[in-house]
Amino acid sequence: MAVPLINIAPNLSVSRLCLGTMTFGEQNSVDESFRLLDKAFNSGINFFDSAEMYPVPQRAETQGRSEQYLGRWIKHRNIPRDRLVLATK
Repeated sequence: MAVPLINIAPNLSVSRLCLGTMTFGEQNSVDESFRLLDKAFNSGINFFDSAEMYPVPQRAETQGRSEQYLGRWIKHRNIPRDRLVLATK
């Protein structure tokens, strides 16, 4: 069953669930991240939050990887930007 969408503005529908990608690059490899993103997107999730502020203390050597992995996935899967809602800090 697909995750339901809600309309929050004209021409803007957001999935009721959001996938936080904050562990990508710290606790998840690129391949693991792509598998999680594929599963979420194919289940109807279109809302992704790449903020790295929550899971563990940030480290300089991995800072920004969650956004990099998410961007690589969007590009690699050729997903139109208007199909996604992105949040970050």
